[in-house]
Amino acid sequence: MNGVHDMGGMHGFGRVVFERHEPVFHAAWEGRLFALRRAAGAWRKWNIDASRYFIERLEPVDYLAASYYARQYLGFVELLIERGLLTRAEIESGRPAAGDSKLAPPLTADKIPQMVVNGSPTSRDAGQPPRVRVGQLVRTRKINPVGHTRLPRYVRGRTGTIVRDHGVFVFPDSNAQFQGEQPQHLYSVRFSARELWGDETNACDSVYLDLWDAYLEAA
Repeated sequence: MNGVHDMGGMHGFGRVVFERHEPVFHAAWEGRLFALRRAAGAWRKWNIDASRYFIERLEPVDYLAASYYARQYLGFVELLIERGLLTRAEIESGRPAAGDSKLAPPLTADKIPQMVVNGSPTSRDAGQPPRVRVGQLVRTRKINPVGHTRLPRYVRGRTGTIVRDHGVFVFPDSNAQFQGEQPQHLYSVRFSARELWGDETNACDSVYLDLWDAYLEAA
């Protein structure tokens, strides 16, 4: 979707601050939120693309004012409510609604080490042939979807070269809206900096993006 989260190639947000020896979590609540998100995800009520889409739907003023984990929290709350695990009243009161039934959680402590090791792979053995080949010149589609997409605005309608075929992966645009995985080939595509930002950029610079079949057409 087109939103404030899609900042690639935009000016005016200041320098990227590099924090040497950055800790995994800056505060204890960030670690608790990370654990809660993983535990709630075990209910299989959403997927990683849907969770990203909920964060993208935050109001711009809230998105820009929040830290990384604050955005995760705000999106997580809306995800819990929309997918029926909690009500807004329960979130605001911090108490379960009277009379609600309780179910045994699908994720128990003994399952956590294996879950962390395995993760949630999105590669698929779908068997379909690639639509384009390594070395081929391609152009990205000019699309402005209302849902989630992994195609940044700054690269839409630009020409690049396929440099690698990663194989077949879940398509995030459909997966985020629970319309099926629609697995397809994912490629690494090289774009010259001048193709993206004009002649003032260094002719030696390039940007590499991982893009799905559905984003590409022959140039």
